[in-house]
Amino acid sequence: MASSNFVGESIQKFVESTGVIGFFGAMGWANVVMIGVAFFLLYLAIHHKFEPLLLFTIAFGMLLTNLPGANLYHTELFAGGHVHWDIFVAQAGLLDYLYLGVKLGIYPCLIFVGVGAMTDFGPLIANPKSFLLGAAAQIGIFVTFLGAFALGFTPEQAGSIGIIGGADGPTAIYLTSKLSPELLGPIAVAAYSYMALVPVIQPPIMKLLTTKKERAIKMKTLRPVSKLERILFPIVIAVIISLLLPSAAPLIGCLMLGNLMKECGVVDRLSKTVQNELMNIVVIFLGLTVGATATAEAFLNGRTLGILILGVMAFCIGTASGVLLAKVMNLFVKDDHKINPLIGAAGVSAVPMAARVAQTVGQKENPSNFLLMHAMGPNVAGVVGSAVAAGILLSFLG
Repeated sequence: MASSNFVGESIQKFVESTGVIGFFGAMGWANVVMIGVAFFLLYLAIHHKFEPLLLFTIAFGMLLTNLPGANLYHTELFAGGHVHWDIFVAQAGLLDYLYLGVKLGIYPCLIFVGVGAMTDFGPLIANPKSFLLGAAAQIGIFVTFLGAFALGFTPEQAGSIGIIGGADGPTAIYLTSKLSPELLGPIAVAAYSYMALVPVIQPPIMKLLTTKKERAIKMKTLRPVSKLERILFPIVIAVIISLLLPSAAPLIGCLMLGNLMKECGVVDRLSKTVQNELMNIVVIFLGLTVGATATAEAFLNGRTLGILILGVMAFCIGTASGVLLAKVMNLFVKDDHKINPLIGAAGVSAVPMAARVAQTVGQKENPSNFLLMHAMGPNVAGVVGSAVAAGILLSFLG
């Protein structure tokens, strides 16, 4: 009799310890929905190749965190925007430890080192006016910040939502982890989804705001950029921006460090490492842990829908602002120095996808037109611009 009771109790304990029983709890339906969302994002990443390097890992992190009983990530350890070290070691799961790289701002900065090492600032140096187009494309960030604040989001949440308009995933993650960590999951998913949808979102806006004649404008070949200019550029930019806006120094400093590694020519091994091995490792950790923050409680609410809507609005405004500024600049230059307004849309930070979209749309109007290198100027300016915008928001709201 005692043995049968023991067997029965053991079976009961085993059943209660499984994650399956969690699906029958009060939040079981929410976990099922989030697992479905994770499967959908995996489908987009694998089948449609939408930003697969990060969307894939974000989706898998979302899957893991919503499996009942897995205990890989615990929101209470980071409640209130702080790491609760007093209970951390006793309760932390694997993803809690990895998430510290996001919470402490380490992963986005390391990714910026790799981005810098893969970025060619030559087109920007050859045509400094591209800085203006990159800056104009950040208008969407601040307009959306005001809109989100007016709709009832806190200033910190509004700033995190607005940064989606920069189309720069690591910057969005960095700023959100500092200002509104509770929104990290929805904002990361929105940022990378819209980055993947650049070829879908941007062309209608570009065509709406330009004429056929403007889209067919051929631009002069960019001048060659010397090696000395390429070496001095990251040093000068890092010093100037860090002095004017110290809060942007982590992102800008890491971006320019990576670029200097590439351009100086004496640390090729380091440059190749940050472009490949380091970048790949950090992307895995960043994606998994950002996905882990997309718990059912944080994701399934009306606020998430608002974030998605405001995020696409920020992206559209940024695209339109870049195009419109290029049109305004054309009012003050001679005919042989006209700017094709399409390159203004590349001022968002989706490198090099936005530049390729400008090239594709331009060639449809004029097959002999090659805008890619011209568009890369505003595109890489947008990388700098989004980091500066994040620094401004962090200075005022952090």
